[in-house]
Amino acid sequence: MTDHQKKRVLFLCTGNSCRSQMAEGLLRKLADDRFEALSAGSKPAGYVHDNSVKAMAELGIDISDFRSKSINKFLAPEGTPPDLIISVCSGAEHDCPTFPGKVERLHWPFDDPAHAEGTEEEKFACFRRVRDEIHNALLEKLI
Repeated sequence: MTDHQKKRVLFLCTGNSCRSQMAEGLLRKLADDRFEALSAGSKPAGYVHDNSVKAMAELGIDISDFRSKSINKFLAPEGTPPDLIISVCSGAEHDCPTFPGKVERLHWPFDDPAHAEGTEEEKFACFRRVRDEIHNALLEKLI
């Protein structure tokens, strides 16, 4: 299958620093031959959270070169709209702009691991949990 035939899936969250980045990395690993995985934020944080990178590395997925980017990058006339937008937080679902044409929308809310409290170990455990929830959702609902 050529790249232009792949379904373009954009994972959207507010900051594009945790959940959407992990979802992009997971989909690239799980079904890169069928999907073009993308991510963006409605209000990009400007960085990818270190614990997101670390949690993904545990699965052998390197997202260390991923960058936080704006949903506006995918709007016409400069950008190419995705085929499917999956919002992974309520803020992004609410803030997502309307795309012209037929863009499918899904909402899969996940806790924001960046807001986890406790020891560093407890915070990182939240990143692992959310990563695994995203992984399971991809397998159950998309792949």
